[in-house]
Amino acid sequence: MHDLSSYNEALSKGLEQAIPVNEPIGLYGPAAYILELGGKRLRPVLTLMTAEFFGSTIEKAMNAALAVELFHNFSLIHDDIMDDAPLRRGKVTVHEKWDLNTGILSGDAMLILAYQLFEGYEAEKFQQLAKLFSKTALEVCEGQQYDVDFETRDDVTIPEYIKMIDFKTAVLIGAAMKMGAIVAEASDACKDNIYEFGRNLGIAFQLQDDYLDAFGDPETFGKQIGGDIIVNKKTFLYLTALERCSPSEREQLTTLFSQSPEDPSEKIKIVKDLFISTGAAEASMIKMEKYTAKANDFLEKIDFSEDKKEAFKSFGDWLLKRKV
Repeated sequence: MHDLSSYNEALSKGLEQAIPVNEPIGLYGPAAYILELGGKRLRPVLTLMTAEFFGSTIEKAMNAALAVELFHNFSLIHDDIMDDAPLRRGKVTVHEKWDLNTGILSGDAMLILAYQLFEGYEAEKFQQLAKLFSKTALEVCEGQQYDVDFETRDDVTIPEYIKMIDFKTAVLIGAAMKMGAIVAEASDACKDNIYEFGRNLGIAFQLQDDYLDAFGDPETFGKQIGGDIIVNKKTFLYLTALERCSPSEREQLTTLFSQSPEDPSEKIKIVKDLFISTGAAEASMIKMEKYTAKANDFLEKIDFSEDKKEAFKSFGDWLLKRKV
């Protein structure tokens, strides 16, 4: 895979300055805390990488990349509150370390700070970046609402689930890459194709994230293993297992997904066994490969060198093999 260390080093420096060292510390401290947890930072890295590959520089794309990362972490704080998640990247979540009100307010501040970062661009780029950012932010909210709605529905379909993760996760990855192309003043066709590349890669990424939630290594994944099973999330794994299992298994699975036992270990084990025996786990891997291939089809339409295309393809390959 393309050496990402230079992008990550630049991002680390930028993020240190992204949150004001101001009072009240109760507002800015939690924002700095979640950023310090690190994570993969693949979205802002893709912004920088895309901008550079289209002929711009890391410095010129930095504000756009930081805006993407601040928005992403704002959404994580609020997602963790909605999911009542105890861990994020292996550490205590913001609302657990402080409280709900602090989590909500600090997340809101991060969203506003993200918008402010676009103010450093000239008028035309500012307009394009802000328009894309607003569209994407609203889609992420729509995706989150679909996710919430699914909690009380028993008729969720796999296409509906794909649409939900497209909005909740994938559009931000697509937007992160398109922002890099905007900063680099790439052609409209290049902007659109790199967006679709990132968006399809984002769907594959979320499918892998859901897979790792069930089958990942707790030492490397950074979140509670089986978290989606505990809170009865209707993921691709669950919906596929439901389609493929026998009537008795279906009854067992739906019953388990209507319960919240104090000790969920047995529930997690039974559900994971069903994911494997029904072929849902394997189907999830096949689906990931499908969306990665679709992403690569859009990449082939972009007019830049083969080594740059290979760098993006290797990024997609890493997504399918990652353990974190």
